[in-house]
Amino acid sequence: MNLNTLSLINYKNFESQDFDFDAKINCFVGANGIGKTNALDAIYHLAFGKSYFNPIAVQNINHNAEFFVVDGHFTKNDRDEKIIVSLKRGQKKVIKRNAKAYEKFSEHIGFIPLVIISPADRDLIIEGSDTRRKFIDSVISQSDKSYLADLINYNKVLTQRNALLKYFALNNTFNADTLSIYNEQLHTYGSEIFKKRDAFLKTFIPIFKSRYEAISQSKEAIDLTYKSDLFDDELKDLLNKTINKDKALQYTSVGTHKDDLVFSIDDFPIKKFGSQGQQKSFLIALKLAQFDFIKQQSGVSPILLLDDIFDKLDENRVAQIINLVDDAHFGQIFISDTHAERTEEVIKQTHQSYKIFKLK
Repeated sequence: MNLNTLSLINYKNFESQDFDFDAKINCFVGANGIGKTNALDAIYHLAFGKSYFNPIAVQNINHNAEFFVVDGHFTKNDRDEKIIVSLKRGQKKVIKRNAKAYEKFSEHIGFIPLVIISPADRDLIIEGSDTRRKFIDSVISQSDKSYLADLINYNKVLTQRNALLKYFALNNTFNADTLSIYNEQLHTYGSEIFKKRDAFLKTFIPIFKSRYEAISQSKEAIDLTYKSDLFDDELKDLLNKTINKDKALQYTSVGTHKDDLVFSIDDFPIKKFGSQGQQKSFLIALKLAQFDFIKQQSGVSPILLLDDIFDKLDENRVAQIINLVDDAHFGQIFISDTHAERTEEVIKQTHQSYKIFKLK
């Protein structure tokens, strides 16, 4: 999978910019606030139809403009593919593949396999369970369309069930038959989601541990544990058991929407006991394992985006990461950094072809 050219119009701080990329390594360098991360985010936008950093779509339009266009030309399995993402203020976003618009954005997910590693990933450690569930979902969804469909349907039914619980409370009423319909649907979709998350993590965790060992040279023992209500009981039984609690809370208190991942280092929570370097290594290992898993599932090397990768890592760990990506296993890589000389020096060690884009 290769991105050959990228064209930006009114995307974030770019009014108009064209890039012609190297097949192996591409570096965006320049001062903070110059748009290095925005260039990476534009590439992410082409793969997922949304920004990695700002979920409010209209805020990705340049302040002085009415619309944005991100246009990318890819080569996948020796075929040319053109992806365009565009948005006009007051209108719906449009994603086109080879001039044909998608009816559902979910149809596009997974077509361009991509993994991003960014300082924003720290949210996976410091934020709530929702962030970690999204990580699991984004990895599985890239290679499993039925999982994504189950997830969309589950969330739709969950919203309806929560609305019904609020209706019961507001109107001082209750209808067990209507609720049981939603319970059955949640059970059907939730059981599939749980099964696939569990199976995914059984495959993923050993890959992740191996990646962490390579980056940290096995200095500490790390772990990743899957927490779910569904390990205790079937979802339909859990929903029946918690009905009084749900009525009082006016929302659904059990289900796969409460699943979490527990990150630990030497048997303690990494959030409290991991140093900045250890946390960053943990996150990089997590994302490199994501890369390995997607490649294993799809047979295509994902595009790898490394945003500000050298920040808060000592030289030894940076060297380990560069050694890891200096490998035929990896395809095209995009890097952002503030120091052009440092970047070039590190990249030269890989003996791969590269291009450096100095943004001003």
